[in-house]
Amino acid sequence: MAVSPVDLRALLERAFPEAAVALKDFIGDGNHFRVRVISALFEGKTRVQRHKMVYQALGDIVGNQLHALSLEAITPQEEEIRKEAS
Repeated sequence: MAVSPVDLRALLERAFPEAAVALKDFIGDGNHFRVRVISALFEGKTRVQRHKMVYQALGDIVGNQLHALSLEAITPQEEEIRKEAS
């Protein structure tokens, strides 16, 4: 069973209400998503901690409805640095 992009976005926006969330179903089957979450809640957190936060927000859909997740979890400041560097 697949997860809809709308449902996936809703889960992430509920957990990270101030975040910018971008997602793409990169195969088109509802099971493989590329997700980028930009949130101040990630400040001071390691990459592993950030990923755990996102996986916790997604709950049991990971491994069930969602087969693969390519995840980028960054702070607004990190996003700004990336924009300046490119």
